[in-house]
This record gives sequence, structure tokens and C-alpha cells, in this order.
Amino acid sequence: MLYTPQPADARSRLRAVLDSLILHLHPIRVPAPAIRFTYTWGLGGIAAVLVALLGLTGVMLMFRYEPTVDRAYSSIQVLEAEVVFGSLIRAVHHWSATLLVVVAFLHLVRVFLTGGFKQGRLVNWLIGIGLLLLVLLFNFTGYLLPWDQLAYWAMTVSTTMLHYIPWVGETISHLVLAGPEVGQGTLSNFYALHVALLPAVGAVALGYHFWRVRKDGGISQPVGQAGEQVEQVTTIPHLLRKEIALAALVITAVFMWGMLMPAPLGELADPNHPPSPAKAAWYFVGLQELLLHMDPLAFIVLAGVVLAGMVLLPRWDRRDEDIGVYFRSPVGRRAAFMGAAVSVYLVPALVVADEYWINLPAMMPHWPVIISNGLVPLLFILAGLALIYLVARWALKANHSEALVGVFACVLVGLVVLTIIGNLFRGPSMALILPF
Repeated sequence: MLYTPQPADARSRLRAVLDSLILHLHPIRVPAPAIRFTYTWGLGGIAAVLVALLGLTGVMLMFRYEPTVDRAYSSIQVLEAEVVFGSLIRAVHHWSATLLVVVAFLHLVRVFLTGGFKQGRLVNWLIGIGLLLLVLLFNFTGYLLPWDQLAYWAMTVSTTMLHYIPWVGETISHLVLAGPEVGQGTLSNFYALHVALLPAVGAVALGYHFWRVRKDGGISQPVGQAGEQVEQVTTIPHLLRKEIALAALVITAVFMWGMLMPAPLGELADPNHPPSPAKAAWYFVGLQELLLHMDPLAFIVLAGVVLAGMVLLPRWDRRDEDIGVYFRSPVGRRAAFMGAAVSVYLVPALVVADEYWINLPAMMPHWPVIISNGLVPLLFILAGLALIYLVARWALKANHSEALVGVFACVLVGLVVLTIIGNLFRGPSMALILPF
């Protein structure tokens, strides 16, 4: 039998327990390039720290928050004005949630750009997509809880989008809202989802995500030459001290920002006086902007195509030789630049043209609106993405994997541009405000 000596004192025993926990999340040794900050940018670790901050501050907020239409807003006011550090706790929770949307999004982008879904990592790629959607659901359900004007009407606009889902849209909307409109039933539903169901699902999904990273051999790395030896370093202390330093930096930055910028709280929600413009939550404004330019059914089809493309990506891009290399290669980098440039220049131009000059239903009066304002713009977008792929293959001599990077960059930057336009350049009645 093998005998492992037990630590002699409490401090040694605690250290042994912590080391064991850390090594359940990480292998004993990791490739030195894998812990280079400019490879992962620490995005997964930052997201984990933000989740921990959200959990801690969320539990604290539950002690004072009252999830009723009559008391929700006033309980936030009491928290802000009378509870010691109440304003700071809410600010940390608010800004951590906002930052988590950005960080989780960038983390998924980083994994795509480095081919982190390859070499048997399909399952964790799908879990990652699910976690990003879960982060959006967390923010969506929490957005309503202050019960101020911004939250109420953002939820009204966002849930109105559910009506556009064919056949089942009305049923889903009624189920989510617990009635025909945003009210007490909606607040109760969102609160229960926010503090009970979503955390339970998130804890399981996040734990499985970490486990899959460990099981799949850690962070994806470039395929080395035959016989090439990659330097290995021990997780403790080389990786651990970097993670501790990053966590300390993130926590400090969030708390300092929370002290400088309190969480916003508008006027009490008034169902009879909508603001102008009434916008969705900021992370859904890009979708709202897209809905202004095409039929809702075509919008749903387009969103489904993009989501299906993300899910099927590991089946489409199986070239393992370029795993761990940003943009796959210099050619892939040029393809990404081309796709991004198309969106940066073409999306604003099309928005302005559609706002002032192009009226597809008027140009095709004999066609149903679903054709003129639905099928036509949908086919235009899909044809544009196909054209980017073909140009990358023929003009840049890109392979299939590199050309997909160009298409991905176009979709990604296009969504970002639409989000910026919707948030910054839409005024009263959602009229376009030109910056010049």
C-alpha cells in the first residue's frame, strides 16, 4: 500500500485542499504558450470572476429587494439611500452584469478566431454558445427588476419581438409576461428566473464547461512540428499567480468604477407614458435596429441561419492544422479584415439608404410585403455573405477555413455596427440621427 503523509498543521492542510481544488480545474502542467496573456486575454478567467461578483452581490441585494410592482422601485431607492454600501453593491452588480455580456461575447470570438472548437471540442463549443445565451437571459431578466421607466419599456419592446415568431409567438409572449402586458406576473416570473432557475442551470453548465476544458486537454494550442518539444510549466505557481493577479485587477477595477458611476435608476415605471424612443435592452438594440429594415419573419429566419451556422461550425471547419493560430493564417487575417471592412462601410450606408431613399414595398407594390420587405433583403444579406466567401477563396486564395473567418467577421462586425447605430443614432420615434 502507498501511504501519503498528512500535513502536520492547519495551514499546510488548507494549502493541500486548495491545491487539490485548483488541480481539479487545471492539469498539473500546462504548455507555456497557453498561459501567455495575449493568447487568451484572460477572458475566460475574467468572466469567472464577474460571475463570482454577481453571485455575491446578488445574494446581498436579495435581502433588501421586494419583487412587487408596488415595492420594487421604492426598495431600490431605500437600498441606494439608506443601506450601508447599498449603492456600491448595486453598482458592482450592475456593471459586472454589463461587462459580463461583453467579456462572454469576446471570449466566444477568441475561441472562434483561434480554432478552439476543433480537435474534439465540439461539445464545449456548444456549451459556450449556451452560456452566452444564458448570460443574455440573466441580463434580460434582471433588467426589469428595478421597475423604472427604462426597464419597463425596454422589456415591453423586447418581449414584443416574441410576437413575430410564427404560430407560437403569442403563446410564448403570454407565458413569459404571465398576461397580455408587462405587470406583476412578469416581475414575479423574471425574479424567479433570475434568482433561482437560471443560477441553477448556470452553475451546472459552467461547472461542466470547466470540466470539459480540463478533459479536452486544456486551452487549444498550435499543432507543433514532429518531434518538437513544447515547454511545459507547472500550474502552481505559474498559472495560479497570473489568475490571482488578474482576478485582483478585475475586482479592483469593477469596484472603482462602481464608486465613480452608480447604477442608473430612472423614474418610476409608468405604463401610460412611454419614453421616446422606447428601445430594447442595449444588447438587443442591434436586433431591434435590424427589425426596422426587414419583415419580422425574414429577421427570424436570418437569426436562425446565423445561430445554426455557429452550432454547425465545428462540422464545417475541420482543418486541425491551424488550431491555436489567430485568424488561421495571414491569409485568414486578410479575409477577416475584408469582411469587417464590408460591414463597417456597407451597413451604415444601407441603413441611411433605407431610411431616406429605399422603400422596397413601394418599389414592388404588386408583391406581398413578406416578399418585398422580407425575402428580398434576406436573400440580399445571404448573397452578400456568400460573395464574401467566394471573393476570399478566389481573390485572396484562402482555403475553406480562412474564408469562413471572413464571413464570421462580416456578421460579427455587422451586428456591432447595428448595435452602435441603434444605441447612439436613434432619436425620438426611432428616427435616424445623422452625426453630420
